[in-house]
Amino acid sequence: MGNSTNAILMENEVSPPHPLKEFWKYFSENKGAVIGLYFIVCAVLCAVFANFIAPHSPFDQYRDAILQPPFWLDGGDSKFILGTDDVGRDILSRLIFGARLSLLVGVIVVTLSLAAGIFLGVTAGYFGGFYETVIMRLMDIMLALPSLLLAMAIVAILGPSLQNAILAIAVVVLPHYVRLTRASVISEKNKDYVTASRVSGAGPVRMMFDVILPNCMAPLIVQATLGFSAAILDAAALGFLGMGAQPPTPEWGAMLANSLQFIQRAWWVVTFPGVAILLTVLAFNLAGDGLRDALDPKMKR
Repeated sequence: MGNSTNAILMENEVSPPHPLKEFWKYFSENKGAVIGLYFIVCAVLCAVFANFIAPHSPFDQYRDAILQPPFWLDGGDSKFILGTDDVGRDILSRLIFGARLSLLVGVIVVTLSLAAGIFLGVTAGYFGGFYETVIMRLMDIMLALPSLLLAMAIVAILGPSLQNAILAIAVVVLPHYVRLTRASVISEKNKDYVTASRVSGAGPVRMMFDVILPNCMAPLIVQATLGFSAAILDAAALGFLGMGAQPPTPEWGAMLANSLQFIQRAWWVVTFPGVAILLTVLAFNLAGDGLRDALDPKMKR
C-alpha cells in the first residue's frame, strides 16, 4: 500500500515537458516538415552569406562564356557550375543572391500584412457593429478580385519596381490575416478568462492585445509561414511580368522572364530559377503543415 502511494506521489511530482520539447516532438513527427525546415535553414544561410558563397558577382559578365552549359555537359566549365545566361553571368551566383531577395520579400510582406491584419482583425472582432461590417466588406471586395490581377493593378498605378511589388503583395494577402484574426477573436472574447479580465478592470486595449491576442497566435503563425510561399510566388510572378524587380537585379522571376527566348537551346537558364522557386515554396508549405500539426491541439495525436 505504501509503495503504491509513493509511486502515485512520484508521478504527480514529475514536471510537465518543456513547451519547446513538446513542440519539436509533434513537429518532428512530420518528416516532410523537417525536410522543409532544413531546406529553409540552408536557403537562409545562403542568403546571409551570399557574398562569401557565390563564386562570382551576380552582375559580372563573361563575354567569352555566353550561354555556357553546366559543367557536366559538353562545353561546360567547372568555373560556371550551373552555366551562364545570355550575357555571360554566372547562374549559380545569381540564384544565391536571388535567394536573399526572395526571402527578404517574404519577410517584409509577411511583417506588413500580419501587423496590419492583426490590428484590423482584433479591433473588428472585439468591437463588432458597424466598424466590423465596414472592415469585413472591404476584405470581401479584395478577396473577390484575383490576387495577381489586383497586385498588377496596384503596381501599374504606383510604377514597376521591387518596392511597389512588395507593397502590392502585402495588400493582396491582407484579407487572409484579417479574417483569420477576427474569427479567432470572436471565438475567444466570450470565454471565462476574458470575462474575468474585464471584471478586474482591464481596458479595451489591454483586453485586445494582452489578453485575447496571445491566445489567437497559433493559427496566425501557421498562416504567416504559408504566407512566405505565397509572397515568393507573387513576387516571382510580378518579376516574370516585368512589374517587379527590374534588370539586372538577380530575382528568380525576372531571371525566368529574361531567359524564355532561350528555352529550346539553353534549357538551364530557365530550369534552375524555376527549380529554385519550386523547392523554396514547397519547403515553406511543408514547414507550415508541420507547424499546424504542432500548434493545433486538434491535430495532436
